[in-house]
Amino acid sequence: MIEFTIWDILRNLLLATRWTIVLSLVSFVGGGIVGLGLLFLRISKRAWLQSLAKYYIELFQGTPLLMQLFIAFFGLGLFGIDVPAWLAAGLALILWSAAFLGEIWRGCVEAIAKGQWEASASLGMGRLQQMRYVILPQAMKIAVPPTVGFSVQVVKGTALTSIIGFVELSKAGTVVTNATFQPFTVYGLVALIYFALCWPLSQSSQILERKLNVAHRNH
Repeated sequence: MIEFTIWDILRNLLLATRWTIVLSLVSFVGGGIVGLGLLFLRISKRAWLQSLAKYYIELFQGTPLLMQLFIAFFGLGLFGIDVPAWLAAGLALILWSAAFLGEIWRGCVEAIAKGQWEASASLGMGRLQQMRYVILPQAMKIAVPPTVGFSVQVVKGTALTSIIGFVELSKAGTVVTNATFQPFTVYGLVALIYFALCWPLSQSSQILERKLNVAHRNH
C-alpha cells in the first residue's frame, strides 16, 4: 500500500487551488461587467429595461446555484451542445454573480441622496456624467464591504462546480481522499486553503475603506 505524506496531499490540493483562483477571478470580473450593465438597466428611466433587469436578477437570485450549474452543463447537452465543464462552470458563475453584484450596486447608488442627482442635473450634466462624476464615486465607498463580502461567497461557491466534474479544490479533496483514505487530513487542509484564500479578501475591505476615506477627505 502506497503511503502519502502531508506534503504529497498538500501538493495535489495546491495544484487544484489554482483552478479555484482562476474560476473565482473569471466569475467575479465577468459577473462585475454584466452586473454593471444590470445596474444601469435597473436605474434606467425606461420601465421595460428596469423590468428586464429585475426579472433576470430575481431568476438567478431565486434559484440555487447548483441548479444553474446543472442546467448549464447537462441542460445544453440535451440540445446537442457539448459544453466543457470549465466553460459551463464559468458561464453559470458569471451569470449568478452578475445578479447579486448588480443588485448590491443598485442599492448603493440608490443610497445616495436624491439631492445629489438634482444638484448635478442643475449643472447641466447628463445621466452618464452624473453617474461618473457624482454618484459612482460616493456609491463606491458604500459598495466596498458588500462587494468584497460577495467575492468571498464566489470563492466558496466554486466548490459547487464539482457536481459537473470541474476539478477545483473541493473536487480535488474528494479525489485525494479516495486515494489516501485520510479524510480528516485532506479536508482539514482544504479548509485551511479556503481560509487562506478568503481571509485576505475580508481584510482588503477594511484597507479599501480607509483609502477611500482618506481620498474623500483630501478631495
